Amino acid sequence: MVVLVEPAGPLNIGSTARLCANFATAELRLVNPQVDPLSEESKRMAVHGVDVLHRTKRYNTLVEAVSDCRRVVGTCGRLDHGEIPLSGPESALTWLGTPIHDLSNTDRTRVALVFGREDRGLSNDELRVCQKVITLYSSSAYPSLNLSHAVAVLLHDYTRLHQVDRAATSAHQDPAPAEQLSSLIDDAGDLLLEVGFLLDHTAAARMGKVRDLLQRASIRAQEVALLRGMVRQLRWAVHRQRS
Repeated sequence: MVVLVEPAGPLNIGSTARLCANFATAELRLVNPQVDPLSEESKRMAVHGVDVLHRTKRYNTLVEAVSDCRRVVGTCGRLDHGEIPLSGPESALTWLGTPIHDLSNTDRTRVALVFGREDRGLSNDELRVCQKVITLYSSSAYPSLNLSHAVAVLLHDYTRLHQVDRAATSAHQDPAPAEQLSSLIDDAGDLLLEVGFLLDHTAAARMGKVRDLLQRASIRAQEVALLRGMVRQLRWAVHRQRS
């Protein structure tokens, strides 16, 4: 699926819906859209992708939008992405894989490509929700593409790569979902503040680095569960010692 975060241009939304139809991407999700996705301008640009517009789902946050996705790849055209590692399209899109259709409805079957705002892209916090982040081979002097152009480039590459090798990622286990990893980071951050390892004014930045580390390691769901169990046990031990 394609996820657009806070799109502000009806023409870009309509063009993206058309591209979803062009490349057989059935689902378009919008996070806090700034305009009506069913406006006449959007429909006019969607052409034969109007059905995609009518099926579009809206969410308040990126975490909610990708909560049922087994793999999530974000996009970044900014120079100020800090220490968040960037991948080329080939490696990230091959890793993303294709949706698995033979799983039960209770399993996570979707993969997502996430695109940011027209004027400033995805924030660093939003990039950290994604397990991998793509940067295109555009000029370093002006790396940011028009939103619908970026969608076109990546959907084309995604389709091309998986027509060549649809089994490219079958040997790899899926990473932990963004919502599960966020819960671990929040739990660990609260505990580290409580014991004095973190300070209020630096906690967000330092825990962001921890999240970057775990994303680079492609931490899996069962590993997140292990770490969260350790955090809870440590909290219990701290409270017991104080009582």
